[in-house]
Amino acid sequence: MTWSILAHDPATGAFGVAVTTCALAVGASCPFVRAGVGAVSTQSFTNRYLGPAVLDALERGLPPEAAIESALAGDGNRAYRQIHAIDRHGRSAAWTGSSCVIWAGAAAHPGFSVAGNMLAGEAVVAGTLSSLRAASPDLPLHERMMRALEAGQQAGGDRRGRQSAAMQIVTTEDFPDLDLRVDDHQDPLAELRRLIGLWEQKRRPGLATGPRKADPSGTIDRAAIQAAWKAQGLELRFGD
Repeated sequence: MTWSILAHDPATGAFGVAVTTCALAVGASCPFVRAGVGAVSTQSFTNRYLGPAVLDALERGLPPEAAIESALAGDGNRAYRQIHAIDRHGRSAAWTGSSCVIWAGAAAHPGFSVAGNMLAGEAVVAGTLSSLRAASPDLPLHERMMRALEAGQQAGGDRRGRQSAAMQIVTTEDFPDLDLRVDDHQDPLAELRRLIGLWEQKRRPGLATGPRKADPSGTIDRAAIQAAWKAQGLELRFGD
């Protein structure tokens, strides 16, 4: 019912997940990221418990294949699951259960993994991975993943159509730098690209000054904030 990208950028230490499907709110169930550890997408009759279990195993030092095997061991319906994972070394592994709706499968390249089920055909995964491999590493990770999802859609995408999409990227913090969802839209990838543009304008600049491990309180420039309010015609002021 879904195809997704996992990515690790060794230059920044970032992990990313990008996913789209013809089902409601894919971002609520499939993507999982953890700083310094890895990224996971759990899909096809999704078992959301698998994502954290795989990340816990990766954090203990298991390679992705063993981490997935350990998570699936207690799942009596693992034949219906699809799950893939990538670790801090750029290694990846994928499981596609024998009962996943065809076409279903996965492909990988160092630093990237693509997996999907209920797709128009193998070309969806192949086109997505090809885009990732061809992209310049100088491009931001979110742009590389966005272009790759668009390439997969051009190759046919989900057999049923389109409805939702999501992207998460984590670097150093316990929460994602980028966490965007399109829960229900006629063209979810176009909407996701629009939201990424807003994130670049309105949220990304604040990552360097917001509360973070290196500076738990963050920095608040009152003068700059008030000047921005005034430029927008807003009559706002701080309480003290």
